[in-house]
Amino acid sequence: MMIFIYLYYSSLDKTEHRPLEKSEKGAAPSLIAIFASGRGSNAEKIITFFKDDPSVKIGLILSNRKEAKVLDLAQAHQIPTYIAAREDFYHSDKITTTLAKHKIDLIVLAGFLWLIPAYLVSAYPNKIINIHPALLPKYGGKGMYGMNVHKAVHKAGENETGITIHYVNERYDDGAVIFQAACELEKSDSPEQIAKKVLALEHQYLPQVLKELL
Repeated sequence: MMIFIYLYYSSLDKTEHRPLEKSEKGAAPSLIAIFASGRGSNAEKIITFFKDDPSVKIGLILSNRKEAKVLDLAQAHQIPTYIAAREDFYHSDKITTTLAKHKIDLIVLAGFLWLIPAYLVSAYPNKIINIHPALLPKYGGKGMYGMNVHKAVHKAGENETGITIHYVNERYDDGAVIFQAACELEKSDSPEQIAKKVLALEHQYLPQVLKELL
């Protein structure tokens, strides 16, 4: 599989979209909260990547689905969890209170399907990161997640696709791009084969990009 890296922290306004400040030697580790709605394969890669890094810790895994497999992953790694009800997520301060309790520095959306509300974006400016399984601005927006994206890419006959890691704002898939990587597609590739190629990019690059941000 041939991979093309399109953007790596190259065109960001340093004032508005600066990376998090690096911890000083001996300082407390940076704490990440992972928001996920499904099985958590990206969450697992993040956990594994930072397992032996004293400067970074996974401080919380939040899901909007009590049956999400990512919660089993959290339990296996003894990571605190929070199951968010829709009313709490959109119309209370329970989420920000929980994040503050766990001293979260950075939020990573790893297959999280709910739109992030304005109050949370304001509370964590340029500290909420999403990974999208396509080359934005193509194939983004409401309803464009998972296999919906890969089926759309397949239907359009694209000769490449990829991933976009971006900051989160109040609109789906609209925040400033941090990083993109692309892979070639064959005409014979099915949506399932496209998904496999894209997931390989996600697993390869997401932890590395988070390390650079932190």
